[in-house]
Amino acid sequence: MIDELDRQVIEMLRRVNQQTLHRMQEPFQVATKTNYNDLVTSVDKQNEREIDAFLRRVDPDCQILSEEGYGNQQITSTAGHVWIVDPIDGTLNFVKQRNHFGIMLALYIDGQPTLGYIMDSMNEQLYHGGPGRGVFVNDRQLAAPADLSLREGLVSISSPLILGNVKNLPMVAKAASGLRMYGSAAMEMIGMLKGELAGYVSHLHPWDLAAGRAMAEELGLVVKSIDGTAPDVLSSNLVLIATKQVSREIAELTD
Repeated sequence: MIDELDRQVIEMLRRVNQQTLHRMQEPFQVATKTNYNDLVTSVDKQNEREIDAFLRRVDPDCQILSEEGYGNQQITSTAGHVWIVDPIDGTLNFVKQRNHFGIMLALYIDGQPTLGYIMDSMNEQLYHGGPGRGVFVNDRQLAAPADLSLREGLVSISSPLILGNVKNLPMVAKAASGLRMYGSAAMEMIGMLKGELAGYVSHLHPWDLAAGRAMAEELGLVVKSIDGTAPDVLSSNLVLIATKQVSREIAELTD
């Protein structure tokens, strides 16, 4: 059943991504949510409605946690199948740059990551996989990233954490080979999976983290809350995704 679900989801995500690329060439509506740079578009909403409707057809007993509110938004239990949906991650980039955004989807079964998908929309590359399944970009399997140290690797830390000097994270940036900010969890996660980044720290909602976690852990990367605990799949967390070396170094610098 999981293999068939996986096949159908991959087909669906490719179809939704093609529709997204088409829709971004036409006029679309933009609205704000919590503040002027927290945006939602009519494309986000169209994508989410289509993804959620698809999931209800192929996995009718599932629960769906999706960013724009078309799923079962009052989920209190992770029992059974829980799908976590981000219809466009990096909406600000989508609106302002027409680049550097993605679509993310994950399946958790009884609270455990099972399948993860990140579509790099503009490059039409789908990263997919999960525990015991390997991680692929389209049909090519990815190797585990090298276990780089801070000095050897680039890190991505979201700008509010740097500007607010949260958890001494500016010192982490100074200790690294360099600092990068992409403004999209999808793009940051892809950087981690490909070994282009050695660490990523951000405050992440469930739909920002779920897909990347499923694949990052399969590749041997550390995924944890900044305080060292396992992230709650249904809650927002200040999260670290990193190589083992970088995870240890950041723990020392942020203690």
